Amino acid sequence: MSTEREQALAALREWSVPGCRADLVEAAWRAGATVVAIAEAARAKSRQTIYDDLKSRGIDPRRDRPKETDMTISPVTIEGITGTDAVKDSEVTDAAVRRIITENPGMPEDEQRQRFVTEFKRLGEVENTLRWYNTLRSQLLEEQVAREERDRALHLVEVRWEALADPNSKGSWLHGHQAYVRAVDDARIAIDMWEERATAAAKSPGAAALIPDGNGEYHGTYRRILDAGHPVLTVPGTDPAAVAEQLRANLDQAHEHRQRQAGQTLGLATAQN
Repeated sequence: MSTEREQALAALREWSVPGCRADLVEAAWRAGATVVAIAEAARAKSRQTIYDDLKSRGIDPRRDRPKETDMTISPVTIEGITGTDAVKDSEVTDAAVRRIITENPGMPEDEQRQRFVTEFKRLGEVENTLRWYNTLRSQLLEEQVAREERDRALHLVEVRWEALADPNSKGSWLHGHQAYVRAVDDARIAIDMWEERATAAAKSPGAAALIPDGNGEYHGTYRRILDAGHPVLTVPGTDPAAVAEQLRANLDQAHEHRQRQAGQTLGLATAQN
């Protein structure tokens, strides 16, 4: 999906045939691209342009997000257990215990009880490890997507600001400035969303339990997960709150400086009129 999304955005950046933009916008949307990314690729003056293109294709971008995007990830499964469905995992455990009886007729009661305890403990460790792994993996994916969206939004602020100084621009300077102001607001929202997801991942129980070499108690199942080709989960070492605070401070400082510059330009334009 990621490759398809990048190809769709690349095509959108190169579009030139009048009337085909909406088709490319739809293709990029269905490939999983966000409105911010699409607006940047299409060099649209505002996100409303993208919303209008999507609506012309019968898409409500606030409700019709394709189900299969980069946010979709299948949970790792071991012995039928995922750690994400308590009912099904319990059924798997119960079936495993029943097999001890059916496969070992005449087993002494004491040995049977000991086998039950051992199997429950083993499968409980499998379930806990998978729950931590699958949960943390989804949280890290959400953090990655939010970080990409944050970086796109911050980049779009720079694009919108530079567009104001473009002597070849045929649009209204005031409209361009409004697009810049909206981009700043969108960037603040994107930073907040990233901070929320990054903090959730950093505080996830799996972040402490699933270290690269595997927690001692859960080493066996974690090693099975890694040996099956699934990635080691690494939580970024930086403090999300501190990073977000610095990003907001940088954004606000630049915006205040630019607002003073814009005020000077607007003042000169008003004086000339």
